[in-house]
Amino acid sequence: MKKVLALLLFACLVTTSWAAPSDYEASVRNTAVPVEIRASGLPLGDLLQLLGAESGVTMAAVPDVADRKIDLSINAQQPLGEILDILAQQYYLVYKFNQKQQAVIVLPAPYSAQYLIASGPMIKSGQTEAFNGTHPAPSPGGYVGPGYFNTEEYKRIYDNGYQEAIRAPLSTFSIDVDTASYSNIRRFINRGQLPPPDAVRTEELLNYFSYNYPQSADDHPFSVTAEVSACPWQPGHQLVHIGLQGQNIPKEQLPPGNLVFLIDVSGSMADDSKLPLLKSAFKLLVKELRHNDTVSIVTYAGRAGVTLGPTKGSDKAAILAAIDGLQAGGSTAGGAGIQLAYSLAKKNFLPDGNNRVILATDGDFNVGVSSEGELVRLIEAKRQEGIHLSVIGVGQGNLKDNKMEQLADKGNGNYAYIDTLQEAKRVFVSQMAGTLFTIAKDVKLQVEFNPSKVKEYRLIGYENRSLANRDFSDDSKDAGDMGAGQSVTALYEIIPTDAGGGSGAADPLAYQQVQLKESDDLLQVKIRYKQPSEDRSRLLIKKIDSRSVTDTPSADFRFAAAVAEYGMLLRLSEYRGQASYRQVLSEARQAMGKDADGYRSEFIRLVEISELLDDR
Repeated sequence: MKKVLALLLFACLVTTSWAAPSDYEASVRNTAVPVEIRASGLPLGDLLQLLGAESGVTMAAVPDVADRKIDLSINAQQPLGEILDILAQQYYLVYKFNQKQQAVIVLPAPYSAQYLIASGPMIKSGQTEAFNGTHPAPSPGGYVGPGYFNTEEYKRIYDNGYQEAIRAPLSTFSIDVDTASYSNIRRFINRGQLPPPDAVRTEELLNYFSYNYPQSADDHPFSVTAEVSACPWQPGHQLVHIGLQGQNIPKEQLPPGNLVFLIDVSGSMADDSKLPLLKSAFKLLVKELRHNDTVSIVTYAGRAGVTLGPTKGSDKAAILAAIDGLQAGGSTAGGAGIQLAYSLAKKNFLPDGNNRVILATDGDFNVGVSSEGELVRLIEAKRQEGIHLSVIGVGQGNLKDNKMEQLADKGNGNYAYIDTLQEAKRVFVSQMAGTLFTIAKDVKLQVEFNPSKVKEYRLIGYENRSLANRDFSDDSKDAGDMGAGQSVTALYEIIPTDAGGGSGAADPLAYQQVQLKESDDLLQVKIRYKQPSEDRSRLLIKKIDSRSVTDTPSADFRFAAAVAEYGMLLRLSEYRGQASYRQVLSEARQAMGKDADGYRSEFIRLVEISELLDDR
């Protein structure tokens, strides 16, 4: 009966919502491939490139399916429409046509489309995805949109503007090691659409990647490097690249962990991209636990409850069994769950250990603590008691990105978004030390620009991390924490005093004049941080002079610049100047380096698809 209803719904949507094929779409479907092709174990991305080269049609696969191995025999003069339909039916794919970009993009099929295309197993409750009638789908492989139901929330971000160095020489901000924005962007692109501009936090794109920064050579827990070169997207301007690299600490030397998994099991978590993915993710973390680590599990839906009391990390069977038993259903009581999780963390508090609640959710808090302000105050109070909060986001449709970022920020923890099991491995295995162990807390940067060398400047990203200048020396003001092995990258776009133009100076002051001090420095970087067990900050100073300007910047500089330029394109930033996808691709390809984990090559694929998707 369910199968019949699903097919009727599908047929109804086809007949009432889908538009007729465009001229471009019809032309592509009728285009014949002139040669015979025998693909055996060929990656989908390579096959599409081959088809495109032979047919003259631009074709590409999103990163999520680009490496999928294809076995397919294509006859000479076979139409592309037939080939695309075969790919869709045999490999659970869909495709869309972008008439403006004259391109075909191949995507993974949503669960509902996989079922209808392949007549596979029945769709499980919570896995269906509504078809979006704004996109044509004349064939079984036609594009299936992201669905009607969407209550995702993102905080409005206004790009940092230019500041006159002579009037406002100081720029102060808190570090940010979150990476959620990058993997969330990847999720959008893998679904065949560009992300909302406010989902793009450029600093999180920059900090997703590792760079070849040196380890600290002194008593500070991180090193500081800096480099200055030309700005790719704005001729005459320069980029200042500042990098912090946290000390690497072997897993066996990390302090014991008192971890409380706080897992959302409400009804909205039933989708495979939510609770099932989280269960697999936490299993990866469990495998990394040591005997001296302790794990508890709290779940919340209609009410909060303890699924697993404090259990030693060596008792992996008990922890894994508790995770396997998790099921989704009910409303969401996030606040009540957080209170219970903090209570367990406090009860098992380790004075010299890592005490942390890890909240995993799609972000839909609608029952529990009476107000958002009350919830934030609770998290801030527990932070003062030495219990940190990290947040893991999953899923689509009701992601409350703005709230989740704020909770992690107030809880002195990380905010990560997990869209794939590979991302889960990155967060919970490859970068476990950084995710779970803090080497420096309340890390603040303050950059002072020399007005005799710098006319204007602007910080790229970190809009949500801005601090008042007086907050830099105020140890009572909270700031971001840095974990073991983590890096932080910041870019400033500057206009040298000898460059023409500018953003437009303010009128002269009537009551004061500025007397400049003779110096060859471009700027001075000051960093304040606290040791994890201390309440007084320490100061680190690094000066950057004119000799730091180079015409041959490092690969790290060029790759970071490409990432920032990509972020400005996605954000439609008013400061993007001459930025282009082609320029981003050129810089990123030349600066990719060794790329042992494949993250930089994946970035290049994302940029390629973004260019094809961008019809703005």
